[in-house]
Amino acid sequence: MWIAARKGQAPEIEILSVDDGPGIRDLSQAMRDGFSTAGSPGTGLGAVQRLATDFDVHSEVGKGTVILARLRTAAARTGAFKWGVVALPAPGETVCGDSWGVAFDGHRAAMLVADGLGHGEHAAEASMAAVDLFAKQPFAGLKEALEEAHIILRMSRGAAVTRAQLDAETNSLLAAGAGNVAMRIVSGVFNRSVLAQNGTVGVQMRRVEETRMDWPAHALVVCHSDGLQSRWPPQAITALIGRDPTLAAAVLVRDYGRGRDDVTVLVMRRDD
Repeated sequence: MWIAARKGQAPEIEILSVDDGPGIRDLSQAMRDGFSTAGSPGTGLGAVQRLATDFDVHSEVGKGTVILARLRTAAARTGAFKWGVVALPAPGETVCGDSWGVAFDGHRAAMLVADGLGHGEHAAEASMAAVDLFAKQPFAGLKEALEEAHIILRMSRGAAVTRAQLDAETNSLLAAGAGNVAMRIVSGVFNRSVLAQNGTVGVQMRRVEETRMDWPAHALVVCHSDGLQSRWPPQAITALIGRDPTLAAAVLVRDYGRGRDDVTVLVMRRDD
């Protein structure tokens, strides 16, 4: 069970149930009240769906099941984009050394993932410094923003940082970063990686270079720290392209997480 409590204009609790069990062979049947494979009343999944503000489930026979439920008292998320994130601390730690941020402005979206060096509180301080700067000017020029972050993070142990800006009208993505935070575009037919520069923001960083790429309709943008294996196959999430992006993030962490490091996977797509 992965649980997140988020503040903001529409506070929410997000609950993910993740397993690598046998999977559910007939999901529509399993959602009906009264169906059970364990002799229970068979109201579990149906009850969760009725109680949740947002609900989605993905199950693959032989690989396992991911169930998502969000609870909110305010209106649902609105806008041109849908996003989801899974961020977990390294084993034995209570604080995740990674941090992330998202921002929206009409047809534009901005996203960031920062991976503080090492683990624990000091790593979190470094990555949160990058997020704090992002929150002040999420649509600032990427080159200038990373250069400013490089100065600010000198007071910390430093972090790998990747920032991106997405435009749903021009179907484009602009990204820049330093260090081992990776980014990919996955559509099933158009699968591309954004090349990351070597370096550490706040410690040693080369001249920042921006990368502009096409962003096809329905494609997922996946940004993740190195707690996720770098060579995960895009086929792992192509079946989830039209679903809640949190499902794709959870499947990647479950199947390709290294299991010994902080891990953050942030996924974004256009709204339907």
